[in-house]
Amino acid sequence: MTKVKEIVERFEKFAPQDMAEPGDPVGLQLGSLSAEVKKMMVTLDVRPEVVKEAIDQQVDFIFAHHPAMFHPVKHFDLSVPQNQMYADLIKHGITVYAAHTNLDNAHDGMNDWLAAALGLTATSSLLPLKEEPLDQLCVYVPRTAAAAVRRALAQAGAGSIGNYTGCSYTAMGTGRFLPNQAAQPLIGRVNQPSQAVEEKIEVFVKPQVVSQAIQAMLAAHPYEEPVYYLVPVHGLNQKYGMGRVGQLKQPMTVEEFALKCKQIFQIPELRVISPNLNQIISRVAVLGGSGSQFYPAALQAHADVYLTGDLTYHTGHDILATGLTVIDPGHHIESICKPKLKHLFEKWRSENDWQFSIIASKLNTDPFKFI
Repeated sequence: MTKVKEIVERFEKFAPQDMAEPGDPVGLQLGSLSAEVKKMMVTLDVRPEVVKEAIDQQVDFIFAHHPAMFHPVKHFDLSVPQNQMYADLIKHGITVYAAHTNLDNAHDGMNDWLAAALGLTATSSLLPLKEEPLDQLCVYVPRTAAAAVRRALAQAGAGSIGNYTGCSYTAMGTGRFLPNQAAQPLIGRVNQPSQAVEEKIEVFVKPQVVSQAIQAMLAAHPYEEPVYYLVPVHGLNQKYGMGRVGQLKQPMTVEEFALKCKQIFQIPELRVISPNLNQIISRVAVLGGSGSQFYPAALQAHADVYLTGDLTYHTGHDILATGLTVIDPGHHIESICKPKLKHLFEKWRSENDWQFSIIASKLNTDPFKFI
């Protein structure tokens, strides 16, 4: 039986929690990583109606984009619908996990999905790139055991660089040591200076696999006291950033693009801030969710139009004064994540021979109605 932990570990190779913005409550929301999964549901939001849907469908694992709990509950009053929802999740043994801004930032994640839906080409990050944390694990091992240690490190996920796995570097040398009276040395004798031909193995390790890599290395290492150390690395790390900016395949007017957005995202209305609806546009910036505060980045990227959600009145005035066009199709366009996540997990299920079913929530959780 597949456990939540196995699914989460695979997902976090794609979008590690370290990619999330500071303070974003991503990860396990409720339940246990050791829980077994028979039926999984992907969703944009975790709302009472979504939880009812999950219960009706006998789901035991909900994977959501938006965290179920942005703020801690101080009083567990069950007359509050959100609190009753948590109680229902616990009662029915449903585990909830959320991937929010780490999914937004990830390569081939939320903002790439939105950019692809808009038909943008030659895309790049809208906000400045950040660097995924990366460490270098170095260990000294007798030459006769080096192959076994390298193999154990690779199996634990160490030494992965881009499309390559099992990457390592070896330097030959001589290890010298003096076993004391309490030692049980593999090589040499107690109280006698000893030496051995050793390899120094160096591998790059992502933070999420450091612990298991060290455990695997220690299990395969023949020494009583293995010598190893971990240092941070810069330069080789994966780069990531929020939002995307790219080119339309064909220039069009602001009005034509706005109508196209309505069609693409299947929404009845959207809001447009523009000094001229007939302006010809070709360069588009997009940032899913609430991105109005990042409009200066769209200006700096020389975008003709910026597509994001949850614009406020005064910010709208500030944007209009700059001459930038902004289209607000709403926050709910991020529901594009449901079919995309379902496809990803189905792919990983096949690769790992996982035995559970996957469904996407069928509910529209947009709180707004247009009359």
